[in-house]
Amino acid sequence: MMTTGSSVTLLFDRNLSRRLPRLLSDLFPESLHVNDLGMASSSDGGIFGIWQTAAEENLTIVTKDRDFIRISRERGHPPKVIRITLGNCSRDAVATLLREQFSEVMAFLQDNERGLIKLP
Repeated sequence: MMTTGSSVTLLFDRNLSRRLPRLLSDLFPESLHVNDLGMASSSDGGIFGIWQTAAEENLTIVTKDRDFIRISRERGHPPKVIRITLGNCSRDAVATLLREQFSEVMAFLQDNERGLIKLP
C-alpha cells in the first residue's frame, strides 16, 4: 500500500476532518480518513477496529483521541500514533501543524523505538 516518496500513509481518525488527506496530499499522498475505509461510526469497531486496521495495513494513526495513547502504551507499535493536542480548531490548523512539524513527524516515523508522538 505504501508507495509514496515519503513512505508514509497517515490514517486520520474520525475526530479530524475527512478533508485532511486531500489538504496534505503533497506531503502524504496516500493518506486516508477512516471514512475512506468505511469506519466512520463507532459500530465499525471503534478505536480498536481503527488500531487493528492501521496495524495490518501499516498506517500511522493521526488523532485527537486520548484513548490511543493508552492503547499505544499497552500494546506498543505498530501502528504508530500521532496525537494532535490542539484544542478545538479548524482542519486548516491541523494541516498547518502537520506541515510545520513535517521534519519532526518524519524523524518520529523513522525511529523504531518510539510509537507515539504528541503535536504540538
